[in-house]
Amino acid sequence: MIRTLGAAVLLVAGLTAVPAGPAAAADEVEQVVNGGFTTGTDPWWGNPGPLTLTDGKACMDVPGGTSNRWDVAVGQNDIDLVAGETYRYSFTASGDPDGHVARAIVGLAVSPYDTYFEASPALTVSGDTYSYTFTSAVTTAQAQVALQVGGSADPWRLCLDDVSLVGGVPPEVYVPDTGPRVRVNQVAYLPGGPKKATLVTEATTKLPWQLKNAAGATVARGSTVPRGVDVSSGQNVQTIDFSRYHKRGTGYTLVADGETSRPFDIDAAVYEQLRADALKFYYTQRSGIDIREDLRPGYGRPAGHVDVPPNLGDGSVPCQAGVCDYKLDVTGGWYDAGDHGKYVVNGGISTWQLLNQYERTAEPRKLGDGTLAIPESGNKVPDLLDEARWELEFLLKMQVPAGQPHAGMVHHKIHDANWTGLPLLPHLDPQQRELHPVSTAATLNLAATAAQAARIYRRYDKAFAAKALAAARTAYTAALAEPAIYASVADGTGGGAYNDDKVDDDFYWAAAELYISTGDKTYARDILASPVHTADVFGTGAFDWASTAAAGRLDLALLPNKLPGRHQVRASIVAGAEKYLKIQNAHPYGVAYAPANNMWDWGSNSAILNNMTVLASAYDITGRDRFRNAVYEGMDYIFGRNALNQSYVTGYGEVSSHNQHSRWYAHQLDPALPNPPRGTLAGGPNSSIQDPYAQSKLTGCVGQFCYIDDIQSWSTNELTINWNAPLAWVSSFIADQN
Repeated sequence: MIRTLGAAVLLVAGLTAVPAGPAAAADEVEQVVNGGFTTGTDPWWGNPGPLTLTDGKACMDVPGGTSNRWDVAVGQNDIDLVAGETYRYSFTASGDPDGHVARAIVGLAVSPYDTYFEASPALTVSGDTYSYTFTSAVTTAQAQVALQVGGSADPWRLCLDDVSLVGGVPPEVYVPDTGPRVRVNQVAYLPGGPKKATLVTEATTKLPWQLKNAAGATVARGSTVPRGVDVSSGQNVQTIDFSRYHKRGTGYTLVADGETSRPFDIDAAVYEQLRADALKFYYTQRSGIDIREDLRPGYGRPAGHVDVPPNLGDGSVPCQAGVCDYKLDVTGGWYDAGDHGKYVVNGGISTWQLLNQYERTAEPRKLGDGTLAIPESGNKVPDLLDEARWELEFLLKMQVPAGQPHAGMVHHKIHDANWTGLPLLPHLDPQQRELHPVSTAATLNLAATAAQAARIYRRYDKAFAAKALAAARTAYTAALAEPAIYASVADGTGGGAYNDDKVDDDFYWAAAELYISTGDKTYARDILASPVHTADVFGTGAFDWASTAAAGRLDLALLPNKLPGRHQVRASIVAGAEKYLKIQNAHPYGVAYAPANNMWDWGSNSAILNNMTVLASAYDITGRDRFRNAVYEGMDYIFGRNALNQSYVTGYGEVSSHNQHSRWYAHQLDPALPNPPRGTLAGGPNSSIQDPYAQSKLTGCVGQFCYIDDIQSWSTNELTINWNAPLAWVSSFIADQN
C-alpha cells in the first residue's frame, strides 16, 4: 500500500481515454514538436535503444528483462507548462504482442522528476488512439512528455504516432454514474434488523414510498423522513424506513419520487458467505507459495519471491545500505496490498483482528478446519488459524537475531528497492528486495500478536505457542530498551513508509496481550501506568495500523483476565460505542463515521468497519439491541446505501468495486488477469486523493464522492490485508447473531 508520496503529484481536472480530438483551435497551443514524425525523429529521444521510422511511425524494440517502467522510454523534453492551464495529451500507440502496458506521463525532465500527469493504457497490435486532459499546477519550461515501457520479462515492439500536447483546452468534468436516486443495501437486509434506505431528492417535504417484491407487487408502503442536506455528500436527502417488514425473499426494490432502487434481498445467509469470502482473500495474498488453481479457480499462480528468477527472492534478503550486515530468510507472509511489499505494522493489526475474530466468535466451528479451502485444510486445525499462522511465521522471521545490533527488535518492512509498475505478477517481480531498519512500532506489533498467538495456538501446537511467547517477551523487552526508534516518512521508495512516531499505544497493546496470555503482574503494572489506559481511545476511527490502543482495550474488556479495575475498561468500550451510535443516528446515510471538516480518511471503509467492531463489542458487553442493530445498519453503507450507490465489496451487489489497485488482480489493464476475488473490500472515499488519477477525476470532491473504482487510483481504491480484516470480523459477528 502506498502511504506517503515520493515525487510531487500536481494535477487537477478531468481524464478520459477516448479518440483524440481535433487539431488545436486558434486559442489552443501545441507544445509538442514533430508529433507526427513527418520530419524524422528529432527532437524525440529513445532510451536505451534508437527510434526508427516505420510507415511514418516512430518505433522502438523494447528489450526484455528490465526492472522498472522508466528503464525503457521514448519522449520529448523542453515542454512548456503553465500553472492553471488545461492540456490535452493525445497519441496513437501500438504494442506487439498485445497486452503490454505503457506509462504515459507528463512530468519534469530533470531531478526530482516530478510527475504531473500519468495514465496506463494497455496497448494492442492494431493500435489505439488515447486522449487525456489535465490541468497543470506548475509553470515550467523543463517538462517532458514520455511513454515509459520497461519492466517486461520479454522483448516487444512499440510504435508511436500523432503525439500532441495542446494547451488552452476546456477542462473535462467527471460526473460519476450513480444510478437510481434511491440508495439501498444492494445485497441483503436482515429479516429482524433495521431496514433503511436513503433517497436523494430536491423535495423538502415527505414523499410516499413502496416496497415491491420480485413480482412487482407492493408489500409495504409509507412516507419518507426529510433529512436536509447531508454534509458528507452535499446532497439533499430523505430516509426510508421499512424495518417493520420481515419476510425473507429476493429481488425486492424500493420505489420513491419516481425512482426504483437497485434490487436487494431480505435474508441473513449472505453474511455466512461473506465471512468465508472475506477470509479466503488472504490465501491469494500469500507470498512464498503456489496459489492452487483447484482451490481458487481463476487465481492460480506460481509462488512469488522464492528465489526463482526473475525474482531475487525473500530467502536471503539483505538490509538497505548501512542498516545491517546480515541477511534474513523472510519468505512467506501476505503481500500487504496491491504491491509486493510486506509490512510488519500492517501485518500485525491484520493478524490481531483475524485472531481476535476467532477468539471471540460465538461459533468457532464456522471458522474451523475445512471452511476456507486452503492447502492446510484437513489438518485438524481451524483454517482461520492456519491462515493467520502464514503471516505470523513471517512476522517472527523479521526479528533481529541474538548477537546482532538491536537484537530482539523487529525490522519495519521488506519490499522492492524501487517501485514497480502495473500489472506485475509476484513471481515476475525482478527487483532487489531489502530489509528496512528496525522500529519500536514493528517490535511491539510482534510482541502483541505473538503473545496473542501463544494463548490461541497452545491447544494445537504447543511448541509454536512457546516459540511465539518467547519472541513476544523478547520483543517487548527490546522495545523498552529502545523506545523511540521510528520509521522514517522519507523511507517510501519501492514501498509505503508506514511512518509512526507515536508508540505509547503500541506499548499499551503489547502489554495487554502479554498480560492476558501470561497473567504476569509486570505487564499489568505497565498497563495501569500507561496514560493510554484511561484515555479516550475511540476517535474518528477506532483503530488502524497507526493507532492500536483500542485493540488492547477491547481484548482487556472482553477476554478473561484479572486486571484491577476491569469494569472501568468495559465501561469505556460502551462509552465509545455510544459515541459512534450517536454519530450514526444523526447521519442520513446511517454511517458511524464523521471525520473533522468532512475530510474522509485513506481507507475510510476500514475506519467505518472498525468503528462497527466497537459497537459489536458493546453489544457483547451489554446485550443491548441498539448496538447490534447499529452494526447491521452500518453494513448498508458498505453494500451500496451511499452517495455513489455502489457496493465496496467485490462481487456483492448489482454494482460493486472490482478494479481495485493491484499488480496481479489487474483485469482492467490485462484481460488475461482476474479482477480481485469475491469478498475484497475497496479502500473507499479519501478526501486527500493523493494519486494522479484520482486528482484528475475528483479534485474538489465532497466527502463520499472522493472515490473512483479504477486500478490507477491507489489512494481511494487499493485493497489491503488490514481492510479486509474488519470486513471479515464484522461479517462474522453478524453471521453469529443469525
